[in-house]
Amino acid sequence: QVQLVESRGGTVQAGGSLRLSCAASGLTFSVYGMGWFRHTPGKEREFVAAISSIGGSTYYADSVKGRFTISRDNAKNMMYLQMNSLKPEDTAVYYCAAGSSSQNLRTYGRATYWGQGTQVTVSS
Repeated sequence: QVQLVESRGGTVQAGGSLRLSCAASGLTFSVYGMGWFRHTPGKEREFVAAISSIGGSTYYADSVKGRFTISRDNAKNMMYLQMNSLKPEDTAVYYCAAGSSSQNLRTYGRATYWGQGTQVTVSS
């Protein structure tokens, strides 16, 4: 059974930092492109960042470029999202996703597996 489990999010003040992690099990982690998405009520799900299967390529939404960093550790079946300079508009439920490629995640939002989501709240 495939599981993607995000770490607990939390509440942080604007300008602060937070690191999310995603623990994967039940799949051959190193062959999947991985990504992060977020959702705010009343809005469509938004692509945040993606990383290729071996970590050689990364992609970011313009809204987070320069502030967020995606990474992965294939030896540990883990993916991370370091979020710096957080803004109130980053408040959302963040989802970990695994897909056939990081390009598909970025371009089409197509994921084979999804995590359950974790709430991140940025206060002003």
